[in-house]
Amino acid sequence: MKRIIAFFVSLVLTVSCIAGCSAPKQAEGKAKIIAAIYPIYDWLSHLTEGSETTGLSLLADNGTDIHSYQLTADDMMQIQDCDLFVYIGGESDNWAKDVVESMKKNGSRAKAVSLMELMGDKAKEEEHIEGMQEENEEEEEKTPDEHIWLSLKNARYLCSELTKTLSESYPDDKALYETNAEKYDKALAAMDGLYAKTLSEKKRDTLLFGDRFPFRYLTDDYNLKYYAAFAGCSAETEASFETVAFLASKLDELQLPAVITIDNSDRKIAQTIINTSKSNSAQILTLNSMQSMTADKAKTEGDYLRIMEKNLEVLQQALN
Repeated sequence: MKRIIAFFVSLVLTVSCIAGCSAPKQAEGKAKIIAAIYPIYDWLSHLTEGSETTGLSLLADNGTDIHSYQLTADDMMQIQDCDLFVYIGGESDNWAKDVVESMKKNGSRAKAVSLMELMGDKAKEEEHIEGMQEENEEEEEKTPDEHIWLSLKNARYLCSELTKTLSESYPDDKALYETNAEKYDKALAAMDGLYAKTLSEKKRDTLLFGDRFPFRYLTDDYNLKYYAAFAGCSAETEASFETVAFLASKLDELQLPAVITIDNSDRKIAQTIINTSKSNSAQILTLNSMQSMTADKAKTEGDYLRIMEKNLEVLQQALN
């Protein structure tokens, strides 16, 4: 599959270069920045606010979960034509590595930034904890946990690093980026402080997910424990009897008031866990992982900070 993707990427880039990349970009146009997913897009929109030098667009903007995202020829043309491409650099956008390599071979001047590379040693591995659904043998090898945007502490660090990238790439707007970054960092810090204060007053310290679990960075930030049906990037969709029974027993043992799902879940596994348990009054609550978030959705559901605020409200319910 990887060879097929690499061939597809190389073919599209070659065609795009023949079609028009031999011509220089127009000097009067804004520099084009492409963010792979919504959280990156939202961060960059705050950092570049008021800039007349740069224009920003979101690549995965059709509501598809990032783990199911399919690279298209049009997407490749956009990336090839951009000046700065910012992506996760994890399992869900593994195709980006082939994209970046092919861009280099085809002489693209676009700069590519992997957030996982920026994280360095701060990145954690996905963990497999007690009761979690066993993965297929070929998926058992540990991989870095790519869901770095779900930590406000990570957001502050990555926005600082992205500000450096923007300032180096477009020095004429350096002062603007730094001013915007300082303002946005205060907002992120305030939300982090609200999380710390609110969660310090919790009655319980354990969350139970009847779903995939992409919130390891967040739970580690505030010393929360968890049980879950699947790992964050798991391709599994059906939970075994053993997994359901284990989670149902934990729901009873810890007297938890809720089973948590993530956005776009059909809630079937969560409901089965509740039905299997003695805790029939338990609620099903949803945390937004922003894995299928779009710019249009943000207009009604709120931006990154508002979604994180809503997630805190859900955590309050689940832990009290």
